[in-house]
Amino acid sequence: NINQPRASPTKGVTAWSDDSSNHCHIFSHHVDNMAEVESIALPLEKPTSGIRSFLSGGVGGMCAVLVGHPLDLIKVRMQTGTAASESVFGMLAQIFKKEGVRGIYRGVSAPLVATSPMYAVSFWGYDMGKRMVNMWEVDVLKKPPIQEFTIAQICMAGGLSALPSTILMAPTERIKCLLQIQGQLATTSTPKYAGMVDCARQVWAEGGARSLFKGSLATLLRDGPGSVAWFGVYELSKREFMRMGGAESGKLSPLAVLTAGGIAGMACWSVAIPPDVLKSRYQTAPEGQYRGLYHVYQELMAKEGAGALFTGIRPAMIRAFPANAACFFGMEMSREMLAFMD
Repeated sequence: NINQPRASPTKGVTAWSDDSSNHCHIFSHHVDNMAEVESIALPLEKPTSGIRSFLSGGVGGMCAVLVGHPLDLIKVRMQTGTAASESVFGMLAQIFKKEGVRGIYRGVSAPLVATSPMYAVSFWGYDMGKRMVNMWEVDVLKKPPIQEFTIAQICMAGGLSALPSTILMAPTERIKCLLQIQGQLATTSTPKYAGMVDCARQVWAEGGARSLFKGSLATLLRDGPGSVAWFGVYELSKREFMRMGGAESGKLSPLAVLTAGGIAGMACWSVAIPPDVLKSRYQTAPEGQYRGLYHVYQELMAKEGAGALFTGIRPAMIRAFPANAACFFGMEMSREMLAFMD
């Protein structure tokens, strides 16, 4: 069913709204030349293909892991109390000397295998979140379809993206953290876990799905606010760079994309680190040590104080910029290559 035409802010253009798709179809009249056609701004952007978002997010996730994993290893060891030094780079040097390159990338198999689908689901969830926000505006608030999302709406969509991604993230984080600390906890030359698959098998044998998904709530508490900051600050930074450089949407330089991604990563971890500390301790603790996540918080506050909630923030922030710069750059480049999917 086609609604009545509504006036377009562009002279000589009438926009028709199709309720079945919530997209606007533009019909141009009395356009004198092609230059004028090119100058017409479409009222609504075409929604990004879900498959395109999924695939480009997976590429971005792989880039983030490969760049940021060594510092993530340091963060987890500091948070769980297995760190041998207080210096971030001193710890990297010690691990490299004791365990080699393999030690620096200990536990990387779990996030690398799961990060591609996890980031893929995150970016897919973000685009689905934008569609849900648009549906809320149109169907509930009875407003016109969104022409350009506000930063608040971007943040809301980002928060929604954490819901599906947590399903993959929680067990991955559990396995990754256990693998990352075993090098420091090992009392013999033979580690407890031979690798990612062996760790998953032993965790499942200890307590089934409940043990594998231990810390899911903590993961959601971390990734919900973190995703709000991540997507919101990235979009805000991109728009500011466009304003400063007079660039059109999608025409940012690689340096601008890298910078916006790095800033977004630092913003994400600035709000995500306290629940991440609780998550790391809960997921790596022996069964029965804690009654739940709140018990972890009580123990930490009683014994170490509020400052302990920010344990590991140094490696997290050092890692955040390059890892997330690589993530968003990889995502944007692959997104551009997959433009034919829309």
